[in-house]
Amino acid sequence: MISAVFFITSAQLSLAAEPVEQPNWQAVFSKFNAKGTLVVLDERVTPAQLLVFNPERAGRRMSPASTFKIPHSLMALDAGVLKDEFQLFRWDGVERSFAGHNQDQNLRSAMRTSAIWVYEIFAKQIGEKRAGEYLQKIGYGNANPSTDKGTYWVDGKLAISAYEQIEFVKKLYLNQLPFSKEHQLLVKDMMINQADKEWILRAKTGWEGRFGWWVGYVEWQAGPVFFALNIDTPERMKDLYKREAIVRDVLQSIGALPVTTAAQ
Repeated sequence: MISAVFFITSAQLSLAAEPVEQPNWQAVFSKFNAKGTLVVLDERVTPAQLLVFNPERAGRRMSPASTFKIPHSLMALDAGVLKDEFQLFRWDGVERSFAGHNQDQNLRSAMRTSAIWVYEIFAKQIGEKRAGEYLQKIGYGNANPSTDKGTYWVDGKLAISAYEQIEFVKKLYLNQLPFSKEHQLLVKDMMINQADKEWILRAKTGWEGRFGWWVGYVEWQAGPVFFALNIDTPERMKDLYKREAIVRDVLQSIGALPVTTAAQ
């Protein structure tokens, strides 16, 4: 769901930096024939730089889709509906479009493959009321877990902007979310996408069908570089590779990823 009426500006957040529009990033979006937005908060420098392509869209709240698995995992662990990362969830035998979903899962595999059926179990056991309380507590987007059909983080009313995604992952990076430090460290460990001796890339994809996300950060000794991208996906699955490709291209252009890196 895309909210057409509610927008968030950086001034309403605690990002401690004024956004600097990056029209030159249009070349990267054009290279991949994509429409969307990208927000980068670079804290390797002082003061931090908040770089934005398409600031209007960056403030538009949209369904978080599977990027919500980051806070949802924390909620499930905190609520006790999930004992630990090793708890096994038996596949129900229903054939789903992604092959990786059609097998038994634990938290790590469900996070890695975006196995939505595991998180549907979490949502049912947590319940809408408690989910709303968690969302309010962590200040996640519009904090609305209601839905008329389907999952509230894909088909429901929950929505978050790219600016707010940056704010959320920064709190996670700092272990400042209202969850145990142990659980925050575990979820961050599960978010590792790629790593080298000098840097670690932690991120999570999301796809609503009409648009997709890539949200996360790169850790450097000099400081983290947070990012949140969403793009339209009119060609659906054919467009999904563009999420990481665009972000990597931009991060390489500002030295936040080595040029030799590629999606794993």
